[in-house]
Amino acid sequence: MRLHDRNWMQIEEYLKHDDRIVLPVGSTEQHGYLSLGTDAILAGRVAEEAAEPLGIPVLPTLPFGMAPYFTTYPGSMSLRMSTYIEVIRDLLDVLAGQGFRRIALVNGHGGNAPVTGLIREWTSAHREPSVEVLFHSWYNAPQTAAAASRFSEVQLHGAWVENFAWTRVEGATIPEGSKPPMSRALAGVLSAAEMREAAPDGSHGGDYGRPDADMQQVWDAGVREVRDLLENGWMKS
Repeated sequence: MRLHDRNWMQIEEYLKHDDRIVLPVGSTEQHGYLSLGTDAILAGRVAEEAAEPLGIPVLPTLPFGMAPYFTTYPGSMSLRMSTYIEVIRDLLDVLAGQGFRRIALVNGHGGNAPVTGLIREWTSAHREPSVEVLFHSWYNAPQTAAAASRFSEVQLHGAWVENFAWTRVEGATIPEGSKPPMSRALAGVLSAAEMREAAPDGSHGGDYGRPDADMQQVWDAGVREVRDLLENGWMKS
C-alpha cells in the first residue's frame, strides 16, 4: 500500500501487527530518450507492486540521488555524497523512532550504492531495539539480471533494459537498432563533460529497445524478487 493513500492513524494501527516499511530510492538524471525520472519511476513501481499483496506501506520515492557524471545533461540532478548520506540517516532515524524495525530500501540507481556504508554504520548503532535495514538494487539482483540476460548480455544505461512502457515519454522517438556499447570501466572514470562527449544521446550502448513482451518478463522477475525479499529476506524476523 502506498503511504500517501493512508492517514497517520491507519499507519499507527498497522504498526501494532507489523514493523516493515519500504523506501524506494532513485535518481533524476538523463536516460537517453527515456524519462529523466526512469530510476525513480522504476524503483517506486517495483516496490509498490511487490508490497501490495503483503500490505506493507511504501513511502514516496526519494527522487534525487548521486549522479555527478550526468550533470551536463539538462534536467539531471545530483546530491553531494555527504548530503545524500544525511538525508538517508534522517529518514532512518525517524522511521526507527516511530517503531519500524524492518526497513527495506529498494534502489533504482547504481550511483546510490555507496550509501550501504552508512546503513551498516547506522544499524550497528541500533542494536537495542534491533532494527534491520535492507538495501536492494532491484535491477541487477540475481533473478532479475538472469531474466534480462536471456535477451542480451549487454545491459547498459539508457538502453533497452530500462525501456519499459512506463519510462517512455511523449514526443520522443526512440531509435531502432543498437549502438556500440560503452565500456563500464570507462564510464566509471569520465568527468561530466567527458561523459556528455562520449554519450551524446545519453545511451551507453546496446539495443535501444526490445519487445514489450520481453520487458514484461524482466519486470515480473523484478517484482517477484522484491516481494520475496520483503517476505523472507529479514535475518532478524
